[in-house]
Amino acid sequence: MPGGATAIREVVEHYGAVAIVALNEDNNIAMVYQYRHAFGRRLWELPAGLLDVAGEPPQETAVRELQEEVGLRAGTWQVLVDLNSAPGFSDESVRVYLATELTEVARPEAHHEEADMTMRWFPVAEAVRMVFSGEIVNSIAIAGILAAHAVTAGVAEPRPVDSPWPDKPTAFAARKAAR
Repeated sequence: MPGGATAIREVVEHYGAVAIVALNEDNNIAMVYQYRHAFGRRLWELPAGLLDVAGEPPQETAVRELQEEVGLRAGTWQVLVDLNSAPGFSDESVRVYLATELTEVARPEAHHEEADMTMRWFPVAEAVRMVFSGEIVNSIAIAGILAAHAVTAGVAEPRPVDSPWPDKPTAFAARKAAR
């Protein structure tokens, strides 16, 4: 705590995650429609995944998830935004990548929640409209869509994939590895 104060807090530790704004040459974003049990319904989200493979760099996780969830490979990768999803009670941090120069690739056989996932392309402007109309409510998707809109509008520049990520969670993965 600042100033040397102490406090008792419950913190949910998390692997961390990556999400991908896959942007094609027509400025369309690939999104997945996925069931989320906590809300009892399907949500429009970005392709994403946990950093739960020991030793796998975040960008490699993003490459794998993009292929697994939507059957795409990207020629260019950049960092759009890093976000801490619930800093009041969790150390979850998510790196959102911008993936461009896309090509279709074979999708591996889907299991669990990915088996029921569908994909659809949305123009950036339509995705932004859906954010503000409440049709897209996933915070990671909102951050990624608005960041992609800023980049495509020339208001912001993405960062290199090796940009520092100071809040990348490590405690949970380290504890799991020590077991």
